[in-house]
Amino acid sequence: MMNDKLVFLGLLYFIQGIPYGLQSSLLPVYLRGASHSLTRISLTKILYFPWVLKVIWAPLVDRTGTKRCWLVGTVAGLALTCLVSATISPDVQYMGVVGSLLAMNVLASVQDIAADGVAVRLLRGQGELGLGNTVQVVGYKAGSVFAGGGLLAVIDVAGWGWMFALLACVYGGVALFVWGAPVLDGESVWGQGEGRRGSKDVMQPWKVWRKLLSVPGTPWMMFYVFTYKLGEQGAITMFPLFLLDHHMTARELGLWNGVVAMAFSICGSSVGGFLLSQYSIGMLMRRVFMMRTVSMVFQSSLLVVLEPSPLMKGMAVLSLSLQHFIAGLITTLTFTTMMNCTQRAEESIQATHYSFLATLEVLGKLSFSALAGGEKEGSRILCFT
Repeated sequence: MMNDKLVFLGLLYFIQGIPYGLQSSLLPVYLRGASHSLTRISLTKILYFPWVLKVIWAPLVDRTGTKRCWLVGTVAGLALTCLVSATISPDVQYMGVVGSLLAMNVLASVQDIAADGVAVRLLRGQGELGLGNTVQVVGYKAGSVFAGGGLLAVIDVAGWGWMFALLACVYGGVALFVWGAPVLDGESVWGQGEGRRGSKDVMQPWKVWRKLLSVPGTPWMMFYVFTYKLGEQGAITMFPLFLLDHHMTARELGLWNGVVAMAFSICGSSVGGFLLSQYSIGMLMRRVFMMRTVSMVFQSSLLVVLEPSPLMKGMAVLSLSLQHFIAGLITTLTFTTMMNCTQRAEESIQATHYSFLATLEVLGKLSFSALAGGEKEGSRILCFT
């Protein structure tokens, strides 16, 4: 039964990572090759906003219908969007590409709410939560790598239309799988319980928010998920730019910070799930954050003595890989803690509660990435003045 749960959740999170991989890795390269301006390409980042706003429509997903219906509907919608996208000519139909990306992000964000709601209800005990959240993190990353790296490697041969036709088949197959998935057989009972109470509270959002904030541990968890990436975002996003400034080539950085670092991140996430089945989450959190502190001190010391030598380049790569491994480990531990907190909420608001925490987590990462970039620019200005 546990294997059935993991396969089910793994598929859902895998296809959830595909739009991110398309938007972050494949499409910028493809659109640039089609002679679109850098301004146009960078503006597509705005289309991530449905992920930040998903907490607004999470109560609707939580309180109306069943999670099976929401999952099948959104995944089938993604399949249909891919079929429409296959008919678009990206060389001349830029707004068509934008519309497809927006539709995929909206549908994937709604699917994420339903998938998280199902995961909260399916996974029981720290061992299951750890393995389930490992599947969540690794599945999402694998989906983004598949779309951003795998499809990029074959798009020149297969072409735009065939690539999206393939994605439509993938989404269509998963929609059929979800429709008949036995792990959701008891889900109709949940849906009936939600439906009786749901529609009234959906029209009174302040009641939903009051219930969210009254869940035990929520205020502390809000603070934690908003701040736990503090420092790490600077280490992961800005340190590679320092390496570029210190004679590491873009090709080398692409290999180490892209392929190798992602492998270490996935490995860290997987190790996190295993450790959660053996040790308490509190003890793991304390030790892992101590490891991160030591690794960041090591990385900071490299910035002081960094010089263009094979030894220092090797130390920099080691530091980068270690940071990604620990980041993956912390992510699994954090998502498990979030889900553990969400399970204390009543069933009618669990997906909304988890979506709220996940949105704070995303906002925290974005905020500290911006601050890290601002600090780096500020240091450059000070050096020139």
